[in-house]
Amino acid sequence: MLIVMAADASREDVAQVTERIVALGLTAHPIPGAQRVAIGITGNQGAVDPALFENLPGVLEVIPVSHPYKLVSREAKPEASVVHVSGVPVGGGNFAVIAGPCAVETYEQTRTIAGHARQCGAQILRGGAFKPRTSPYAFQGLGKNGLEILRDVGREVGMPVVSEALDERSLELVVEYCDMIQIGARNMQNYALLRLCGQARKPVLLKRGMAATVDELLMAAEYVLAGGNYDVVLCERGIRTFADHTRNTLDLAAVVAVQRLSHLPILVDPSHGTGKRHKVVPLARAAAAVGADGVMVEVHSDPARALSDGAQAILPEELSQLLQQVAALLPLTGRHLAPQVRAKG
Repeated sequence: MLIVMAADASREDVAQVTERIVALGLTAHPIPGAQRVAIGITGNQGAVDPALFENLPGVLEVIPVSHPYKLVSREAKPEASVVHVSGVPVGGGNFAVIAGPCAVETYEQTRTIAGHARQCGAQILRGGAFKPRTSPYAFQGLGKNGLEILRDVGREVGMPVVSEALDERSLELVVEYCDMIQIGARNMQNYALLRLCGQARKPVLLKRGMAATVDELLMAAEYVLAGGNYDVVLCERGIRTFADHTRNTLDLAAVVAVQRLSHLPILVDPSHGTGKRHKVVPLARAAAAVGADGVMVEVHSDPARALSDGAQAILPEELSQLLQQVAALLPLTGRHLAPQVRAKG
């Protein structure tokens, strides 16, 4: 259920509605909008009588929510959300570019790539410290040391940083060292981890699972919002199909579907979506043209020697090309490159 407050409703009116919800043993989720506040209700096992709220001061209307994902839906919030990552706006017309190495290998490697990313115009630096690899013998990341390098480099170049958390312990470290938490495809339905992200007060980048539907992605996001963390950015990174000409099948139609159903921003990862360097820039252009809120790409100055996913990492000069071409396409969808904001050290 969604309670829509009148445009002139006071803070006291919102507080009174919230108190009534809590008194019923339910959870209230105030959702500020451009014109008015809406209050989502979760925790109910059955229907809630609208009459309990309709006559309260400041209440405009009470709306049943038809989707199982109540808080991420456009019914809960008609206008697009903007998620701020240490000052960098994602969504609401701001197109963000997250770039960096698949894995943090050394300080020198990360600093070199970060410097190029900043110079090219990327706004957020990515780098993996905990790597969920198919083979147990593959490089698994530097762990805490990798996060320390990523944080220090981010501060030096003035970019907020994002890295992936795999479990409760790594989540604690990512929250400590990073500006944004990434939940990868393999953990999209790790509901215990998603609940913990709901308690964290850092933005969450949630990637679509390798065989997940759009509805399943939105339900995964609902776990985070239901925990009280409303700063969630979704990411389409390709799904597993029978095709063998590409690592995954990048589903750009999912971007359009998500934006119709949800107010959350959605990015596209053409690196994992294709697995092939020569396809990354063209698919990034396609993401911009279809109306995505940003892209996340892997960059490496020496891909042949990369310890993880070198085949899909673009070169720094290709990142520059990507930014220039994407910037030219963004006006078609009413978007612009998000501003670079010097992250606080």
